[in-house]
Amino acid sequence: METQSDENQDQRQDKRGCFECCIKCLGGVPYASLVATILCFSGVALFCGCGHVALTGTVTILENHFSKVTSDNAMLTDIIQLMQYIIYGIASFFFLYGIILLAEGFYTTSAVKELHSEFKTTICGRCISGMFVFLTYILGVAWLGVFGFSAVPVFLFYNMWSTCAAMKSPMANFTNIDSICVDARQYGIIPWNATPGKACGSTLGDICNTNEFYLSYHLYIVACAGAGATVIALLIYMMATTYNFAVLKFKSREDCCTKF
Repeated sequence: METQSDENQDQRQDKRGCFECCIKCLGGVPYASLVATILCFSGVALFCGCGHVALTGTVTILENHFSKVTSDNAMLTDIIQLMQYIIYGIASFFFLYGIILLAEGFYTTSAVKELHSEFKTTICGRCISGMFVFLTYILGVAWLGVFGFSAVPVFLFYNMWSTCAAMKSPMANFTNIDSICVDARQYGIIPWNATPGKACGSTLGDICNTNEFYLSYHLYIVACAGAGATVIALLIYMMATTYNFAVLKFKSREDCCTKF
């Protein structure tokens, strides 16, 4: 009987030890960095994927309806191709940067909470944490610009869509529908000598009914939303890395004071 009770007690102690170990491991998870990483990956994926396809659709719309002479939009085509290559670079960079920040979050969280004795604050570690804080701030400001830039095509497509919707509205009373036009040249997208440069009346309505316009318009909206999600993710990264860096710096001062 005593042997059986001892075995039961040992089993309860093992379960308690396993439970405490799990709680300790969960306490070292940087939940803020984890949420920011998921949000960052999702936002960058939406921005890059939808933006790439939307740019291709925009070129098709311009070449078929606004600038039928290839030489007129050659520069725009080159710029869009360059932007698509930049999108590839952005996706690759943020995939690696997100993983690095998540790993840094695991390290600093464990060091802050002192969960593992082997995780100690060092001068090199604090410098690396400070570098990530500075770099994340720079990327956050840059992505604010990207977010604003991604709203420009949404505004242009919305103007065209609202014009087409006004022509189709039963409440509209237009004497001459052909006088309603959308001129792509006034936005600086194509040069002023591009032909025809604008779409009017029924031609404009046909453009709004194409799959390229419908798909590109909604993809630009999703890309803009993805850029906004990335900005939010970087803000969460900023708060998490700044807090961890401040706590590590404070603990390093405590360690220096206890040595004397």
